[in-house]
Amino acid sequence: MKITDYYDGKATRLSFELLPPLRGSSIGAVYSTIDRLKEFNPACINITYHREERVTIQRPDGSIENRIIKKRPGTVGIAAAIHHKYGIDVVPHIICGGFSKQETEDALIDLDFLGIHNLLVLRGDGDKGTGVFRARPDGHTYAVDLVRQIMDMNRGIYLDNYLDNYLDNPSPTTFSLGVAGYPEKHYEAPGMESDLYYLKMKVDAGAEYIVTQMFFDNSVFFGFVRRCREAGINVPVVPGLKPVAIKKHLDLLPGVFGVTIPDELAGQIRACKSDKDVYRLGIEWASMQSAGLKKAGVPAIHYYTMSRPDNIVEIVKRVF
Repeated sequence: MKITDYYDGKATRLSFELLPPLRGSSIGAVYSTIDRLKEFNPACINITYHREERVTIQRPDGSIENRIIKKRPGTVGIAAAIHHKYGIDVVPHIICGGFSKQETEDALIDLDFLGIHNLLVLRGDGDKGTGVFRARPDGHTYAVDLVRQIMDMNRGIYLDNYLDNYLDNPSPTTFSLGVAGYPEKHYEAPGMESDLYYLKMKVDAGAEYIVTQMFFDNSVFFGFVRRCREAGINVPVVPGLKPVAIKKHLDLLPGVFGVTIPDELAGQIRACKSDKDVYRLGIEWASMQSAGLKKAGVPAIHYYTMSRPDNIVEIVKRVF
């Protein structure tokens, strides 16, 4: 089922985003999280993807080794496991960073064989050390180009179509794509108009819905939707929420994600005596946001769980 089929205007649906387990860890923690969330009948479960990292390791002899590692496995296997175990629609994240076009096609073919046809298409984060995004020479630099590659596959056009007799009447895929939107603009964009221009390119290329970055002021989201409509972007826009949970979020979230903490919320965080108090405040604030968004009739609310569902469970129970 396409994710957009859930956005029928009858009720606000839910979706949850999970992290893959760390390399070498059991999938049991993921199953435990889903067991907590499945009672809310989510439209889908999103599975994030994290590109490789460059790490420096000091050997016992004192020498230094630079190594590239992936701390979390890819999304194909875990998406298939969740889909098979729970029958819930899964949305693996497909990113530009760290992949060649051929590797992307191979992963998409595997997902197609597994019957997983919903994707969230992203450029991906920059290098963890520098914050600068660098694509592989044989990969994509922009999410819109990744969207175009997937839509080509939906038309039966694969990378090796140009080789005579190599692909014999290739089958079209049936992927349905969502993309990311930034209510306060992407941190690399020079301005909102530029950001909306490139968002519209992704939609025009074939994206069917938008999931937003987190925000803490609903008026920011509603303003973003209005500007999308004025720019000719008419696909569903799904708000993404993440409750604050620790005092460090006051600096960490704006610094890493380029989001604004409203003065009222910032003041309340500073007044908290402990992270436990911040955690409770985060539930209260996100519940207020959720209730307002639901009342406005948004197609769905997407919760960034970070695979720690306790606060999300309490929020959803309060609002839905």
